[in-house]
Amino acid sequence: MPLAKEKIIYVCAACGYVAPRWLGCCPDCGTWNTFEEQREASPSAITKSSEKTARYRMASTDVQALRDVPDTQEMRVTTGNGELDRVLGGGMVQGSVILLGGDPGVGKSTLMMQVASELSSTRQVLYVSGEESVRQLKLRANRLSVKQDRLYVLSENSVESILGKCETLKPDVLMIDSIQTMVSADSASAPGSVSQVRQSAAAIIRYAKASDTSVFLVGHVTKDGSLAGPRILEHMVDTVLNFEGDRQHEYRLLRAAKNRFGSVNELGVFEMRQKGVFPVANPSESLLSQRARGASGSVVFCAMEGSRPILCDLQALAAHSFYNIPRRAVGGVDSGRVALLLAVMEKRAGKKLFDQDVYVSVAGGLELDDPAADLAVCLAVASSLDNFALSQSLCVMGEIGLCGEVRPISQAERRVAECVRLGFTDILLPKQNLKNLSPVSGARLTGVDTLLQALAVVH
Repeated sequence: MPLAKEKIIYVCAACGYVAPRWLGCCPDCGTWNTFEEQREASPSAITKSSEKTARYRMASTDVQALRDVPDTQEMRVTTGNGELDRVLGGGMVQGSVILLGGDPGVGKSTLMMQVASELSSTRQVLYVSGEESVRQLKLRANRLSVKQDRLYVLSENSVESILGKCETLKPDVLMIDSIQTMVSADSASAPGSVSQVRQSAAAIIRYAKASDTSVFLVGHVTKDGSLAGPRILEHMVDTVLNFEGDRQHEYRLLRAAKNRFGSVNELGVFEMRQKGVFPVANPSESLLSQRARGASGSVVFCAMEGSRPILCDLQALAAHSFYNIPRRAVGGVDSGRVALLLAVMEKRAGKKLFDQDVYVSVAGGLELDDPAADLAVCLAVASSLDNFALSQSLCVMGEIGLCGEVRPISQAERRVAECVRLGFTDILLPKQNLKNLSPVSGARLTGVDTLLQALAVVH
């Protein structure tokens, strides 16, 4: 009797779309040259594997009216890391699945090991690595000086084996580093492929929901900055965190791209040191500690990252251009928005920038999408263009319209309070916001209606 021929399928590495033959462009997500050849798993192997993980499936329930569902408050557990708790919305929720992504070497595994150490003082934690041996984990734990009493480690990449160990140990927190190295018998493809990541994550998520175990999944990113694996992975988990930062700088930023239990606007700031990744309790003071004194083109701006006000140093440089088309280089601010503001300065404020190379940057690696930074950008460019230094005690905030008017901003009271706390006594802001603010002791608040008025105040 002849052996059954293996069936070959082609899977899109970007979205997981399955096709019987190779295609140049994926009809589902529209990406090119992403189809990979894979062998389809036999039905008997899939059935055998499914039987192993069937007990982790969530129990079926009857249909209920929404009013009959009891009101319950989600149980949050502090991770022992203030910045991580802030981004999570006050701590991790029991039974939730958190996906942490970031560039190689940014500090994901270091952060997870430190969080595991803090959690192990009150809970049982299992740290699973598919990339390192237990000896390597021990060396890193010694380097970070972490607590090791109730912290258990496992070097394994088989999902079925990991869940079997969890049945015996019953950990309160499970950490998987990384999800791209996990292998499930439900898929016959290679580790790291779309189907393997999807099947492995699905089995772990089913276990988390059935056992009420909190799970952290570490994920790699591709060269374009997106999480490796199928896009459905981000839909399956409860929270998606992005750990950002240049490996050449000490600061790391943690943002939430998705959070079912809290806001996605919060920002966590960390500092990379020899002993690990440490939260920065006062990022405003840290970001301004190396600010240039008495230099033109530098202005302090108070940005809002969720509910947190952060003061940053916004810098600009205007220099005579030797090109037919002047250069515009921007870092940390939207380049299109800067181009619009330069046009407003030329038209409404009479600043001749048509023959100037203009460079704008936010010190510390912050990415600003706050429209209140408009006025700070304009004043920094004008300061460099006319070569005058702004006051060291000045903080600027305000949105600018196409007619040169200064529009009101959100959460002005919190911004002003942060400025005063750090010793800034001159605050320039929209006049509309000034009407709703009470006088602040030790600070002078100046309201402006137009860009021309703001330039006259600071020049």
